Amino acid sequence: MVRAPVLAAGGIVLRQDETPLIAVVRLRKRNEWVLPKGKLDDGETAREAAQREVLEETGHHVVVHEFLGTLVQESSRGSKVVHYWRMEAHGGQTHALMRDVKAVDWLPLDRAIERLSRGYERAFLANVGPFALEAAALSRAAAPVAAQDSGRHDKPGGARSRPGSLIWKLWEWLRRAI
Repeated sequence: MVRAPVLAAGGIVLRQDETPLIAVVRLRKRNEWVLPKGKLDDGETAREAAQREVLEETGHHVVVHEFLGTLVQESSRGSKVVHYWRMEAHGGQTHALMRDVKAVDWLPLDRAIERLSRGYERAFLANVGPFALEAAALSRAAAPVAAQDSGRHDKPGGARSRPGSLIWKLWEWLRRAI
């Protein structure tokens, strides 16, 4: 008998510092370091679940940005499909951590990759982490330009966006789709 995959969602959660930091959480049960994520509740979208799970596991309210990708985990119990978004945490922790989480650590990308206990999560973060950092940097750089030039919509991020960047590619895709 084939089981339906478990659907889950989470985030690559960034906090701005001198060097951007990424949240990793330590699970109480197995003492493993993982990316914040969890199963969808009934009637919940993956994006809503991702935001809720990140709050529960990191204690931080986040702003959800672009979708980063999907990771499929295979185990003896079946498949788990996890959708991830780039998220930004601002300020400090506002909620207690859920019972299943022992700790949260905020690390630069390379150290976050090393800290993760599961090889498939290390590989995923190594691949999407640089895109998340680039998108966050472009978003911060575009904010002052957007505030100065809110009437222009001809190019993403104003003059600071570069051809070939993630934001540029998304803009070009959307422009062709419309």
